[in-house]
Amino acid sequence: MTQEAAQGIAQGAAPEGEGGTVWRRIADELAAAIERGEYRLGDTLPASVALAERYGVHRHTVRQAFRHLADLGLVTVSRGRGTQVTTPRLPYPIGRRVSMRTNMGKLGITGTSRMLSAEIVVGEAPACTALRLKAGTPLWRVRGVSLADGVPMGTGTHWLAVERFPEFDRAYREAAGSITAAFRSYGIADYVRLSTRLAARLADEAEAELLQIAPDSAVMISTAIDALPDLTPIHLVSSVFAGERMEMVIEPFGD
Repeated sequence: MTQEAAQGIAQGAAPEGEGGTVWRRIADELAAAIERGEYRLGDTLPASVALAERYGVHRHTVRQAFRHLADLGLVTVSRGRGTQVTTPRLPYPIGRRVSMRTNMGKLGITGTSRMLSAEIVVGEAPACTALRLKAGTPLWRVRGVSLADGVPMGTGTHWLAVERFPEFDRAYREAAGSITAAFRSYGIADYVRLSTRLAARLADEAEAELLQIAPDSAVMISTAIDALPDLTPIHLVSSVFAGERMEMVIEPFGD
């Protein structure tokens, strides 16, 4: 936080008697300070007790202002870490074709991915059923993390048939974590989204550390199946997205 930001807040004292407008005034002034760059990405805003004293209000009024800023996607509020400046949630369209790098590129954001691990496993029934394979079919299980301008957005686990995609670990690595580019190396120029299932829960410790979010933050779970244009399934991916950074936009399936 800059000295100017601290001074601006200190001068913004408002009486509690203004009722419901007080928290909005505090929120608006903090939002304006964020917009001016006085609070930068990752900065922690002053504690509610400190702001309450500066504005001459109850700390619950300040917390209401924080909640409003969180609803706008400007901050995240978490126990133990305070209220931190974040980026607005990025829209992630889900339609007939889904590509994180393409989606990020349309927003002027650089999307990147990197592989965390890759191994061949005996395919369990749920994954094999999704891919229309016999249970026990050897599958690749590849884990990766996706970033937007270097900020972790989600982590995914990919399942693909070893027979169809030999040496997929190498192909995925050489494609710099791009599933689309990796598929091209196997002669697959186009593929479509067959289905997407969405759910939500709290992040576990490993996910929170990988995504650089507070423990027990909300995460979105996406379980998706990609297929060839003839609708033959080839790829199952289960992704965990940081809920504070992403929003899913459901688009009508069509070209």
